Amino acid sequence: MISRRDVLSGMGISSLVGIAATFARPASAQNEGHEMTGMQMPGTSEATLQPSPAAPKTGSHTPARTLNGWTLPFKLNNGVKEFHLVAEEVEHEFAPGSKAKCWGFNGTTPGPTIEAVEGDRVRIYVTNRLKEHTTIHWHGIYLPSGMDGVGGLNQPHIMPGETFVYEFTLQQHGTHMYHPHADEMVQLAVGMMGMFIIHPKNGEPNPIDRDYCFLLHNWALHPGTYRPDPSIMTEFDLWTMNSKVFPAIDPIVARTGERVRIRIGNLSMHEHPMHLHGVQFWVTGGDGGRLPESRWRTEVTEIIGVGQMRDIEFIAIPGDWAFHCHKSHHTMNAMGHGIPNTLGVDQSGVEKEIRSMLPGYVAMGQSGMAEHQEHTNRGHMQGPENTLPMMMGKGPFGNLEMGGMFTVVKVRNEIASGDYRDPGPYRHPRGTVAWRTSRDPDFGNPVRKSGKA
Repeated sequence: MISRRDVLSGMGISSLVGIAATFARPASAQNEGHEMTGMQMPGTSEATLQPSPAAPKTGSHTPARTLNGWTLPFKLNNGVKEFHLVAEEVEHEFAPGSKAKCWGFNGTTPGPTIEAVEGDRVRIYVTNRLKEHTTIHWHGIYLPSGMDGVGGLNQPHIMPGETFVYEFTLQQHGTHMYHPHADEMVQLAVGMMGMFIIHPKNGEPNPIDRDYCFLLHNWALHPGTYRPDPSIMTEFDLWTMNSKVFPAIDPIVARTGERVRIRIGNLSMHEHPMHLHGVQFWVTGGDGGRLPESRWRTEVTEIIGVGQMRDIEFIAIPGDWAFHCHKSHHTMNAMGHGIPNTLGVDQSGVEKEIRSMLPGYVAMGQSGMAEHQEHTNRGHMQGPENTLPMMMGKGPFGNLEMGGMFTVVKVRNEIASGDYRDPGPYRHPRGTVAWRTSRDPDFGNPVRKSGKA
């Protein structure tokens, strides 16, 4: 096993800088390449780092696709898979119109997904470019105590400018994640996290056609500000899937009849009841790997607790299907928690006065917040600079009054295997869309008026 001292003495500053530069940013194509050739590491020869072609489905597993993210390349060195993570400040865009200074790994938040196979030996180099110390905890993974990443308990802290090495053999399969166990309140709040997926060495008993993954998180990016506030405990402004809010979250694309798995991790401060329209899915696993089929259960909503992972699987049915957290305020952006409830209050007079001082001001919700659509084609009143509207996005029938933890599962008959491109809006077969009618139905039932039948 390579110690920290071996790495620092054997590599030298120039080698560390070269490796950090190579892996500081994501690969040009999403999820391209698992095995990388030529990464300069102790005991390896110099060569140009080149990604392999987009990872194909193999006989044993289907590589995961990280929504709005990427998979970390590795170098195979004497049978050991070597990865490199760089902790650093990043400029992150939650959606067009909102950016912030966050912290992440290799240029993104969340950091790149690490993928390996049960039985692999992995060696993970972690370089700290932050201005404070850090560590990495490998959440839910069997490993030696000294590799568990709790600063002060299992290891010295990784100080600014240092590189540490974690090395262990993967003894399980399942959906896992990584995150710091140092100054956690700050480092988690500003985006330091990533997925760690271990595929079973003997393959899947029910083969997966498309394998997706993402992390749930919350952010306190107060209106008009550019850095997340790590001191907030419950009242957050942005609710994200892989650090994006709808409509900037990638769709989940599949072909009719394919078996789709979605791996979900939660590193937010709230539990999230994740609800998928159109199908009943099976809950098939999580941190503990894929469950025996006898223990699967069907749901349409599954609560993902804080620090938990869940895998759900379903057979794709054609259509555009909403997939979201079922807490209503988690599918909104830039919540104004301190604003009084004005439902039913006539604000026309005060609105006019305020607008004379603050052009563009729109009163809040006399008849419900849908009335804000009259004032903006983005679906809701625009907030201050660098602040998203509460509801965003457009669909073929008008505004989608959603933000936050919301995306769309898009299933089509004609999508080719391995094609992940957004196919656009679903073309509903004739007669299958709800329609407007002028007919007043009379079913012979008593009609309630003024509270009486």
